[in-house]
Amino acid sequence: MTAPFGQLEHVRKVFPAAGSRWRPAEPLVAIDDISCAIQPGELVSLLGPSGCGKTTLLRIVAGLTEPSAGRVRIRGRDVSGPQRDFGVVFQTPTLMPWRTVLDNVLFPMEILGTRNAEARRRAEALLDMVGLRGFARARPHQLSGGMQQRVGLCRALVHEPALLLMDEPFGALDELTRMEMQDLLLAIRQATKATVLFVTHSVSEAIYLSDQVLVFSRRPARIVEHLQVDLPYPRTAELRYMDAFTRLGQRASAALGVLHGPRR
Repeated sequence: MTAPFGQLEHVRKVFPAAGSRWRPAEPLVAIDDISCAIQPGELVSLLGPSGCGKTTLLRIVAGLTEPSAGRVRIRGRDVSGPQRDFGVVFQTPTLMPWRTVLDNVLFPMEILGTRNAEARRRAEALLDMVGLRGFARARPHQLSGGMQQRVGLCRALVHEPALLLMDEPFGALDELTRMEMQDLLLAIRQATKATVLFVTHSVSEAIYLSDQVLVFSRRPARIVEHLQVDLPYPRTAELRYMDAFTRLGQRASAALGVLHGPRR
């Protein structure tokens, strides 16, 4: 059997008490004993209500936050800090307003000391893939929200990461743009073969995009449902109306406590 691309083993995160000596507060348990495996090339969604610990877990996998217990292993090595071969996309693109679109995309290559002609060709190819080739010299303020998020996605991919970490990247977009970005992500994933860990609080988005959906409880986060999404590729709009899609949505909703009745 092929070894998992990534493994989370009994990950727990407790934030220390934030109170004063006059009004002490209890330590905050954000994540309680999360274990899962991620296979190479999979898109795995972390689905749960706002504030349940999804982003904290994503930051632990990214090496940006240290777990209180447990460990994260990616491609056989422990994650103990930021990794050169990871890409991260946040809910807001956080583009540098004084830079052009192309220069924003190339910023990771500057950090890595590898901004060269090959990096520029790769950046231009990514902009072409997301429909922004004609905007390479534009500034972020000249772009719509959806276009800015496309630039952020290109920036996360330009150094060809093995793992792409996405924290509710489409949450601030209108519904039509969000659906377009979902299809774009699937196309990019198919082209790059990157493994993706995706945070969302949208049931339909999680099912449409994913190979696995890990449904989280309210804080402290635990996995209360693990869905294997055996739906065909390529994913299309018609898929959203299939009985299998609806059944998966019902199971996820029941696990979240917003739909009562049997999950299976």
